[in-house]
Amino acid sequence: MASYLQIADDEEGHDLDLFCVPRHYENDLDKVIIPHGLIMDRTERLARDIIRDMGGHHIVALCVLKGGYKFFADLLDYIKALNQNSDKSVPLTVDFIRVKSYCNDKSTNSVKVIGGDELSNLAGKNVLIVEDIVETGRTMQTLLSLLSECNPKMVKVVSLLVKRTPRSSGYRPDYIGFEVPDAFLVGYALDYNEYFRDLSHICILNDQAKEKYKV
Repeated sequence: MASYLQIADDEEGHDLDLFCVPRHYENDLDKVIIPHGLIMDRTERLARDIIRDMGGHHIVALCVLKGGYKFFADLLDYIKALNQNSDKSVPLTVDFIRVKSYCNDKSTNSVKVIGGDELSNLAGKNVLIVEDIVETGRTMQTLLSLLSECNPKMVKVVSLLVKRTPRSSGYRPDYIGFEVPDAFLVGYALDYNEYFRDLSHICILNDQAKEKYKV
């Protein structure tokens, strides 16, 4: 089972005024739950674990857009650093796919995969899927099902966050950064209707903001 850092349900978090938060979001957030520095430290360790398990083979890193782009970029920077500073290095190429399953703060129960017709290029390759958050698990299960039809050599999934929720299908990624409470989280490229991607820390969105940015 994947190791992870657990953020408890009763985690008090951190006051916003202890961190640099964009002024235009100051009234939209309850608290900082995972500071940016902690995200980076945990991401560095995930990179080491991935290279340990998948090293020695060409890896295709598949970024799940849009929410995964920051985690993807930082994770690959750490993998690149390991390649440059180790006797053993692994060739790394990248690809992108977009998956959409949310409207406002609710899952639509309908998973849309954009760019899935290009997955055939992954046949016979070692694929690392990089995701920002796994909630019910249905989105990732849909993507894995599509990938399996393309006959990759190996598929591993790394997710920065996994949410503890009664709606979970039971799916767990191979690598997990943090296990988090069942709250709506934004920041570090996690969005609410495209807002909050420009927030460095992962924060809990307040109810007032859900109405303010509702579509």
